Amino acid sequence: MLKTSKNIPIGIFDSGVGGLSVWEEVIKILPNHKLLYFADNAYSPYGPRSVQEIIERSKKISEFLIKKGAAIIVIACNTATAAAIDSLRSTFSIPFIGMEPAIKPAASLTKTGVVGVLATKGTLGGSIYNNTLSMFASNVQVVEQVGTGLVPMVESGRVDGPELDELLLKYITPMVEKGADTIVLGCTHYSFLKKAIEEIVGESVTIIDPAPAVARHLYKIAKENKIIDFKSSESLLGVNMYKSCYSNTQFYSSGHNVVLKAVARGVLSQIPDDCFMEINL
Repeated sequence: MLKTSKNIPIGIFDSGVGGLSVWEEVIKILPNHKLLYFADNAYSPYGPRSVQEIIERSKKISEFLIKKGAAIIVIACNTATAAAIDSLRSTFSIPFIGMEPAIKPAASLTKTGVVGVLATKGTLGGSIYNNTLSMFASNVQVVEQVGTGLVPMVESGRVDGPELDELLLKYITPMVEKGADTIVLGCTHYSFLKKAIEEIVGESVTIIDPAPAVARHLYKIAKENKIIDFKSSESLLGVNMYKSCYSNTQFYSSGHNVVLKAVARGVLSQIPDDCFMEINL
């Protein structure tokens, strides 16, 4: 496992439970590090909200996490990254890590030359996404699809079933019909729908989830900032973890945390109740 020399907290936030897909990848490489996770589910989804409102929420949450000791913050939300990361970096002195659309790996993997991107309206309209497109997608065709309604379904714990399948078919089928053999998940909530999407497209289409790459980038930044001590790299996911690994994350939510508890415990089943706190922010 990775040893921590100071165990200075790392903050992670999202509009809700979607960022837990990033948290899951982080605890694979930092199973013993203290993490702070904030789900802004009282204001979810972020997609329909204005840029200014997302910036204001992101600043409030970041200030809260910094007061709790966070030395690095991961914006585990594509929409919040697109709207707020520049403002957060100019406001606070700590490093911020955002979600980057996985266009580059998708463009290199596609054999048909067609890449699908399933994302929120805010992400697709943001400068980060469009700059990434111009840099890495000039030689491929990109088929974009706004995943309207998917975030609320994940936030309510509905990650399978006929209603979800109908919605995914509506969004995924046009991409495949246009030749997409690679689909980028451009929202952290959609990571929890990966299995359902794979059942629709089969083995002929590769689904790219950016969460593992974000966790690796966090690893790099944390090392550069001397927040963690890298003595070894054994992962504890998939083996018999001891109790401290269950309680190293403190979860906060601006709304009810029933779904947050359920999704987090789907990753680590024995997280105690006292690791979850609902706060008015």
